[in-house]
Amino acid sequence: MPLPRPRTDSSTRIEAETMIRVMLADDEPMIRAGVRAILTTEPDIDIVAEASDGREAIDLAQRHTPDVALIDIRMPRLDGLAATLEIRRTVPAAAIIILTTFGEDEYISRAIESGANGFLLKSGGPHELIAGVRGVAEGAACLSPKIAQRVLSQLSDGRMSRTSVARSRVESLTPRELDVLKLLGAGASNAEIGRALFLVEGTVKTHVSTIFLRLGVKNRVQAAILAYEAGLIDDPGQTGDRA
Repeated sequence: MPLPRPRTDSSTRIEAETMIRVMLADDEPMIRAGVRAILTTEPDIDIVAEASDGREAIDLAQRHTPDVALIDIRMPRLDGLAATLEIRRTVPAAAIIILTTFGEDEYISRAIESGANGFLLKSGGPHELIAGVRGVAEGAACLSPKIAQRVLSQLSDGRMSRTSVARSRVESLTPRELDVLKLLGAGASNAEIGRALFLVEGTVKTHVSTIFLRLGVKNRVQAAILAYEAGLIDDPGQTGDRA
């Protein structure tokens, strides 16, 4: 007996195109279960894969090409930071959120250098998790407010020595690119930047790509930190409270 054909009407196609495909990577089954329970309550989020270690995370990311990967730092076989580097290299379209605990400050700078798009505390609330996933899927950065404060503290310790360097780097940007960088650093997605500056989203994407190239940064988190160091924004962690 032939299997029934799947629906292919326009509403089904639109739904598929708007779903956020998420991969979870954490060696603790209870953590994965909790995150899954929160995210699967949302109609626009689909859990497509779950990994229990870093190497499995890389394999599943390459196989499923998720829109967002939630990755724990401490995992067996390969840690989350090394997995992030490889996923960033082989699945560049995937946005990566690092799941961390409050005491793992020493990993923050390494995770930023690895190309993570955001950082969320495992102890954070469901709203913060859902907003973070949606935010990075839309092209924004995401920092848990508590992590943002620690990033700011780390930056402030040596900010004077970095400010002149950061300002010299942003001098290469045009006035319009500076406008985009300021909004990007405040946590705005491409769509939000477009509405604020009366630009189509494709033009915003071009500006963002050019900004990354000229500043020598990998993603929006690094760009936001550079904007903070240059004095363009007050707080690169505003991204942590997106709706």
